[in-house]
Amino acid sequence: MNDFECVIPILNVKNFAASMDYYVNKLGFRKKWDWGDPPTFGCVTRGKVEIFFCEGAQGQPGMWMSIFMENVDALYEEYQGHGAIIRQPPTNMPWGTREMNIEDPDGHRFRMGSEATGPADEAGLKRFSEIEQFGKRGVRKPPGKPASAQLTSFPDSRETDTPRRVP
Repeated sequence: MNDFECVIPILNVKNFAASMDYYVNKLGFRKKWDWGDPPTFGCVTRGKVEIFFCEGAQGQPGMWMSIFMENVDALYEEYQGHGAIIRQPPTNMPWGTREMNIEDPDGHRFRMGSEATGPADEAGLKRFSEIEQFGKRGVRKPPGKPASAQLTSFPDSRETDTPRRVP
C-alpha cells in the first residue's frame, strides 16, 4: 500500500497578488513559487506547512484549517505586530489545546494551536463557538444554548459583529 506523504490545501482567492502579500507580510509565510503571467496559482510555505492559492477556481471561500505549533502565544504577539486579522486570541480549550482563530482577506479561517497552558477557559470556548462557521464576516449568537451545544448548532437568526483588526 502507498503511504500518503502530505496534504496541501488549495485556497480559492479573489486576488492572487493580494493573498500572496497578506500571507507573506501579515502571516509570516514565504512565497515558494507562482505560476502564470500574471500569476493566478502559487504556493506559500512556513515551517512544514504549504498552502496553494488559486485565483477564481479550485476550492471554496471560507475554508477552515488547523495549524499546530510549539507556542501559539508567541505567534499571537507576532500577528498583533503585523496587523493580521485575529478573530479570537489564544484560549485554552477543553480538548487540551490553546487556540487562536485568524482569518485572511478571502474569509479562510485558521485555528492556530499549541498545547493548553492551563484549564479550559469557558468564556473563551463560548466566544469560539460564536464565531461564524461559514466564512461570512460576523458572529453567530445562538441564544440560550450551552457552549458545547453551540459547536454544532447553527440557528437561522443571527447578529453580526465586525472582526477586529489588530493594529
